[in-house]
Amino acid sequence: MINITLPDGSVREYESGISPYLIALSISEGLARNVLAAEVNGQIWDSTRPIHTDSKVKLLTWNDQEAKVTFWHSSAHLMAEALEALYPGTKFGIGPAIETGFYYDVDFGDREFSSDDFKQIETKMLELARTKSEFIKTAVSKADAIKYFTEKGDEYKLDLIKDLEDGSITFYNQGNFTDLCRGPHIPNTGFIKAIKLMNVAGAYWRGDETKKQLTRIYGVTFPKASELTDYLHMIEEAKKRDHRKLGRELELFMFSEKVGMGLPMWLPKGAALREKLVNFLQNAQVKSGYEQVITPHIGHKNLYVTSGHYEKYGADSFQPIKTPQEGEEFFLKPMNCPHHCELYKFKPRSYKDLPVRYAEFGTVYRYEQSGELHGLTRVRGFTQDDAHLFCRPDQVKDEFKKVIDLVLYVFKALGFDDYTAQISLRDTANKAKYIGSEANWALAESSIIEAATEKSLPTNIVYGEAAFYGPKLDFMVKDALGRKWQLGTIQVDYNLPERFELEYTGSDNLKHRPVMIHRAPFGSLERFVAVLIEHCAGEFPLWLTPEQFIVLPISEKYEDYAKKVLESLNNSDIRGLIDARDEKIGRKIRDAEVKKIPYMLIVGEKEMKDGEVSVRKHGQGDLGSMVIKAFQDQLINEIKI
Repeated sequence: MINITLPDGSVREYESGISPYLIALSISEGLARNVLAAEVNGQIWDSTRPIHTDSKVKLLTWNDQEAKVTFWHSSAHLMAEALEALYPGTKFGIGPAIETGFYYDVDFGDREFSSDDFKQIETKMLELARTKSEFIKTAVSKADAIKYFTEKGDEYKLDLIKDLEDGSITFYNQGNFTDLCRGPHIPNTGFIKAIKLMNVAGAYWRGDETKKQLTRIYGVTFPKASELTDYLHMIEEAKKRDHRKLGRELELFMFSEKVGMGLPMWLPKGAALREKLVNFLQNAQVKSGYEQVITPHIGHKNLYVTSGHYEKYGADSFQPIKTPQEGEEFFLKPMNCPHHCELYKFKPRSYKDLPVRYAEFGTVYRYEQSGELHGLTRVRGFTQDDAHLFCRPDQVKDEFKKVIDLVLYVFKALGFDDYTAQISLRDTANKAKYIGSEANWALAESSIIEAATEKSLPTNIVYGEAAFYGPKLDFMVKDALGRKWQLGTIQVDYNLPERFELEYTGSDNLKHRPVMIHRAPFGSLERFVAVLIEHCAGEFPLWLTPEQFIVLPISEKYEDYAKKVLESLNNSDIRGLIDARDEKIGRKIRDAEVKKIPYMLIVGEKEMKDGEVSVRKHGQGDLGSMVIKAFQDQLINEIKI
């Protein structure tokens, strides 16, 4: 017999070999019908996989993100089965689940493929789904795996197999389709009731531009048709809020092929918005004891060799900058933390000096593949609101909790009220991806878990998402459309202080290593602004809006009075402009509405005579007349964070 501990803390006894599905069935038939997968001791399993030891088990349904990931990965296999049936000889690369849905990279050979083929594939997928074919896992030897895909002539699967260890290889079969896969999968294809293929794009095999370009087909599936309908409606709303579209319309930022792909440039209004964000966080940081620093945009290769970034991120960096000096190489910096480690070493430190908190809005550069670039959310040059705290081990938890407070302050000021904190830990099955001792990782992970618990954060633990040098707390924020974005992050790091030989003198007069906390409430300014644009549809909080009002004179006769209104408000640090075009007032109002300017101040003969402005609010209409001072006081009060 084995003991199964459920999420509510209850313990049930079962015979060894019980599956998560049968555990669900022992609780209720309704639950069993809805179980898609299970979390067993922190790992996601097939719901039919036997359990042979005492375990913690969480049964996963569509309400759990891990179940959605399993559902969508299974849907990728279903699509591959449909493609193989419709287009014999098709070869397959990889087919993972993504944030919403899935994709599969496909080689159709000489066959032309476009979105015109989607309907036929969707119909075939639904036909196959109705067969309720089970997903069956089989362990295979490396030799047999190679033989199988050699006979199929699929060089992509063979390329994947060569990196796998014998004894760790598994196939999954459903219906007439077999794929190389670790799993897990949903019980059978019958759970998939609604299907929509969304997009088709090109993707180089292994992300290598020297290799063949495959066809990447994106899709999404649901267990109910109504959920697909709701999702497609959300997609239409998202198109209206697309930060790339609104960024152009509101004149916030731009890209230029001559400057370079993935390198955003901020137009005056966008620069003003960005500057307000920077000042907002800098003011909060000063109150929290941070000191501002500035470091170069490049660093010597040895800096990143020491930090480990060269080994882990070298392939994603821009090519080295070679100088006339033999063997000397520099890199555009991919991270700010190595520079901050060197700043810490500037002078000897005592235990009384800690914590040291260095903050920098530092621009970093990473060579993202061209096909992965997307507006401001995926760029090659971006500015992180970076800070690194160097503290004693006994200070780690309190410092971590203070950073949590700062992140939540930022979210509240910008209207992000729906969030969860993801505790990102190591991949327990592949610890070779990480640097540092087991003891230090255990200390770092426990500090994060305890701090999150003491702050009563809504959290979930995800394995395999830690940074290579330490675990982290990632804040997952839902926007107005219910989409999740990863924004703020906090990381505990015992390893970089070791690699850079950072020290402080303790109360025992001996040398000790500080602990390093990395944090970025925004994450990056570019990504944060993109999410903010889409969250508020370009209607920013008033304190952040580049143009808070516009004065609209009815005719040229009232321009001098309009200038007086503008000057009075500008003197109170309220930002605005005048529309002095020779246009009818109706046109000026419509244009101001399109630009999402919060307040329109209409001035004519009556307003000039009475020292007033006629106030209209974006999206609400006429608010009536107000004397300038009253309107000024109202805005000053509204702008307060």
